Amino acid sequence: MTKLRLAIVGAGPAGIYAADILLKTERSFDVSIDLFEHLPAPYGLVRYGVAPDHPRIKGVVTALRGVLDRGDIRIFGNVHFGEDITLDDLKKHYNAVIFSTGAVRDADLDIPGIDAGESYGAADFVSWYDGHPDVPRTWPLTAEHVGMIGNGNVALDAARVLAKHADDLLSTEIPNNVYEILKESPVTDVHVFGRRGPAQVKFTPLELRELGELNDVDMVVYDEDFDYDEASKEAIATNKQVKVIDRVLQKWRELPSANNAGGTASRRMHLHFWARPVEVKKDADGNVAALVYERTKADGAGGVEGTGEMREIPLGQLYRAIGYFGSPLKDVPFDARHGVIPNHEGKVLQEDSNEILPGVYATGWIKRGPVGLIGHTKSDAMETVTHLVNDQASWWQPEDPSAEAIPALLESRNVKWTDLAGWHRLDQHEVALGEPQGRERVKVVPRDEMVKISRGE
Repeated sequence: MTKLRLAIVGAGPAGIYAADILLKTERSFDVSIDLFEHLPAPYGLVRYGVAPDHPRIKGVVTALRGVLDRGDIRIFGNVHFGEDITLDDLKKHYNAVIFSTGAVRDADLDIPGIDAGESYGAADFVSWYDGHPDVPRTWPLTAEHVGMIGNGNVALDAARVLAKHADDLLSTEIPNNVYEILKESPVTDVHVFGRRGPAQVKFTPLELRELGELNDVDMVVYDEDFDYDEASKEAIATNKQVKVIDRVLQKWRELPSANNAGGTASRRMHLHFWARPVEVKKDADGNVAALVYERTKADGAGGVEGTGEMREIPLGQLYRAIGYFGSPLKDVPFDARHGVIPNHEGKVLQEDSNEILPGVYATGWIKRGPVGLIGHTKSDAMETVTHLVNDQASWWQPEDPSAEAIPALLESRNVKWTDLAGWHRLDQHEVALGEPQGRERVKVVPRDEMVKISRGE
């Protein structure tokens, strides 16, 4: 019986789902799977890309934990692909590899002034408040008026954390250094800008409702944004999700804070629709001073067009949350325009010829781009795994497929990798840190500390 030795690079939902689907797939061969992750802990964006005050994500973590804890998948954490282990190494020890490295950096926004001081990508901010070990421990929260460009879930997540009082985050797994900095934030107003109308937003009803539940934060919407065209009316009438979003927004139109006319809270969240960013104005020191945007309107074909009317809102800090973008991997084909590994249904293509690259596959955001929720990752992985199983004739023929080869290789390169038992140690340590404070856990942030705890050093 043939045995498939498979490497998966990336231990977020995409990689774990791919491993689980393969192990449960009907096949005529045995399977041995090793997961490689550059962070000392698994779960990817579930751990480092979702706001800490989202308890519903616990269900996803529970499912992923269940897959790993079965014990039929090995995990090598704190291993950097391209440095600690290479594509050539994988070819020597495996029959194939699936890349599931996701997308973790911000897409660019090409407008004048976006390079101003105090102008940031929201992904970096999210990584900071989620305790990612590879970003600085501090964050400069010095502005009273902050802008957020984007109308997706990441934009609302980041805006919510900016507007929320730090003490209201204490029940979450927010790292202590993040709490201390948020506690001192002088923010009074957070402005969220979207170039489309209320019926075309990309966030979910749950994300929107959570904004309205913030303690001591007034919601501010503007009547001028709700002059719906026929397409918007149709979307509200026929799409349940859009209908719920509209219902929430209509309730906010009735609040004293609507149109920025009143309200009693110490902080305000402004939602600006039909607002296309045009320019970031700078002050004398080169820092963000204001955002200039053009009022847009529906073009009758599902898009928007400019009206020529320009507006300006003074800001001291600006974030862009217009999407994530993938990063290239050493010796692996990469489509720099779309930020993905070029592929056909998960089968990686060579850059110069578009021919199939045998033994190399992709799944998740690095395969299809940063679209869809976590649940979409399962069907995505199924497609990739199906091809992998059917491609047995083109698998690599490794020199040494033994299970002992990889630990020996990493040991020879002085790589301090972490394994599943190490993740359990770190997990238990974080939970123990939270217990005295009545919290579910307190994340350990420094990478070296994560590694030492995981390795029992």
